[in-house]
This record gives sequence, C-alpha cells and structure tokens, in this order.
Amino acid sequence: MVDGLARGGGALSAPGPLLTAEDLLGPADAVAPTLLGCWVVTDRPEGQVAVRLTEVEAYAGNGTDPAAHSHRGPTPRAAVMFGPPGRLYVYFSYGVHWCANVVVGAEGQGSAVLLRAGDVVAGAELAASRRPAAKVARDLARGPARLAQALAIGPDDKDAELLDPSSTVRLHRGDPPAQVSAGPRVGISVATELPWRFWETGAASVSAFRPGGKPHRRTGGQDRDR
Repeated sequence: MVDGLARGGGALSAPGPLLTAEDLLGPADAVAPTLLGCWVVTDRPEGQVAVRLTEVEAYAGNGTDPAAHSHRGPTPRAAVMFGPPGRLYVYFSYGVHWCANVVVGAEGQGSAVLLRAGDVVAGAELAASRRPAAKVARDLARGPARLAQALAIGPDDKDAELLDPSSTVRLHRGDPPAQVSAGPRVGISVATELPWRFWETGAASVSAFRPGGKPHRRTGGQDRDR
C-alpha cells in the first residue's frame, strides 16, 4: 500500500463536465495553464482511475516550435497533433514509456499539451498496482510516463476523443489551482528559453526540474523529457 492513500482510493470529489473543443482553442501556451486542475479519467475493465493535473507543458504548432513532434509536419507519428482539438496524442518515448498529450488549437496547427504530472483523485489502489515502484502518493503520477502508467494509457488510446462522454479516456473540468507557476520546459535541448511549463504552485506531485541535455538522436524535442 502506498503511504498517504486510503485503501480503496475513492474520489476526493466529483469531476466537472467534459471540456469542449472551444475550451482548447488558442495558442498552446495560453491553453496549457487552463488545464491545471482538470481531471483525466480512464475507464478500464479493472476499474476507473482519475488524475487531477498539476503540471503541463505546451508545444506549439505551425512549424514555430522545434521542440514539438509536429515541427516537421504531419508525419505518421505526429499526424494526431494536427487535430481536431481534444484528441489524445500518445507516443512511445525512447522505446520505454508512453506519454500522453492533449491536442489543442485550431485543426491543422499541430499544437499539443503534454500531461506532465498530477494527483490521483480516484482509483488510487488500482493506480498503485500499476505503479509498484511508487512508495508515496505524490509519486503515483509524478512525471509524464508515471502519469500514463497510473491511468493505463498506451498505444490503444492513440487518437482517443477526450471530449466524448462514451470515450474510455476523458478530460473533465476540475477545481483550478489557487496559484500557477511557469518556467522552462524540462529536458529539451532546443527552444529552451520558452517558459512553457506550467504547474500548480506548491503541488507535491510536480516533477523535479532538470535543464535540457545534449541532443539525442535526430531531435532535441519532446523525447528528451522522460
């Protein structure tokens, strides 16, 4: 049992209504902080898990952000990023972990917001069974790979419609944080000057900051961050 979690892992409160496509329109760096406090909910055969977002990271489209997977256009991997808004962009990082992004902005732009960290607010016991290495509650979804693991998000969720009430992965409104901080994105080696990482100030689940490293493979973009 993970320290700080009640056995059974019931929700702390109910999620709000689903977000709409209109909620996700606008530049990625403007939409990203509005997702803090929102709930990502997954329904699986073994049960439901919900994570309240405490940290996100914006990646812009239209070829303006060299750190984004969409920078070279709608490649087979990045095609989902080009919309419509509200789709789930899932990718495999370094052949080890899955990471989840919400497509934002107008269709065709190629913008998305990486879901970096959050608090498990429903299904904590199930989330802990998926994250056996986590010893405390804050580590269940602390970091993008851990968040995806806690929610059991993987390849079958590519292009999932987060705004559809019948979807097994959904994005709901939640209580926004009292204060939001912003700073450089984590682990990238290009466009490092942009303060496009946003987090709930003081939240324990926010991942530790690590400045960008050396370029890896052919890109210094999103894959640097796991």
